[in-house]
Amino acid sequence: MSSAPPLARSTLDRAGHRRSDPHWLASAWPSARLLRVDSSAGTALFRDLVTGDAADAAVGAVLRLVLSPTDGADESAAVFLGVEPDGVAVFALDEPLAAVPGTRPANLRDIGHQLDDRDAGLLTTALALLNWHARSPYSPQSGQPTTVGEAGWSRIDEAGNQTWPRTDPAMIVLVHDGVAGPDGRCLLGNNATWPKQPGHRRFSCLAGYVEPGESAEAAVTREVLEEVGIALDRIDYVASQAWPFPGSLMLGYSAVADAAQPLKVDAVEITEARWFTRREIQAVLTGDGIDVGTADEPALVGLPMEVSIAHFLITSWLAA
Repeated sequence: MSSAPPLARSTLDRAGHRRSDPHWLASAWPSARLLRVDSSAGTALFRDLVTGDAADAAVGAVLRLVLSPTDGADESAAVFLGVEPDGVAVFALDEPLAAVPGTRPANLRDIGHQLDDRDAGLLTTALALLNWHARSPYSPQSGQPTTVGEAGWSRIDEAGNQTWPRTDPAMIVLVHDGVAGPDGRCLLGNNATWPKQPGHRRFSCLAGYVEPGESAEAAVTREVLEEVGIALDRIDYVASQAWPFPGSLMLGYSAVADAAQPLKVDAVEITEARWFTRREIQAVLTGDGIDVGTADEPALVGLPMEVSIAHFLITSWLAA
């Protein structure tokens, strides 16, 4: 199992000192690699790796992100992502994806865990940055229209007010009872806003945004108390990853709680919360299935998508 969440991996040198160097950027553009992204759909083009790609097989990647030459592309609309280990610059361009033989579009949500470190870092950074641009046509200070600055890493209004990319911190926590072995339990919830799927009910970690003036650990305590009504005995930081849908940073925690506490679910946010043993989680992951429905309306348990930090937290706890 990876020691880092899927979207916390990268090999890219962001080369921040180059963002304000127009001469270097102009000289790097002709030989640069270009990542074309449709930020509205969260997609880019990929090639399926074929047998014999030993380097990619070694890291478990099954898809390769398509990067193209910059020939004919609009340099003024591109944003600078950074420099690869071989010294070549990478830019990203937000546009509808044109069909390219031998490739297919895919969404980072669906395939991020199938990418190697290089491709995961490139696409996560590109989507986070391009999504911010799409949401920031006006200055929050003056209300005036903004233009792109610093090779895509800021926006500037007519008065010179500068705005930088925003990332919203959110906490996510895997609450468990601290018991080792197959009978140890974790607490998962079904979010009230998730689309209903007949015969299927997805459960995940508890999560929420960090509020102004609040620490991430205080947000963990507050959100768990608000959503399921239980107090925590211990909180431990695990890992973080970007979640560019459109622009969050997920701060991942594990927390120990007394499972004897009665659950008091906030029905506005959580449809159902329940404790699952390691044995049950393993059964879900291996496809054996756990039914939490009724005789009249069965509902098999589903877990978070593999690209999510929720999945990482659950599988890390399972392996502990």
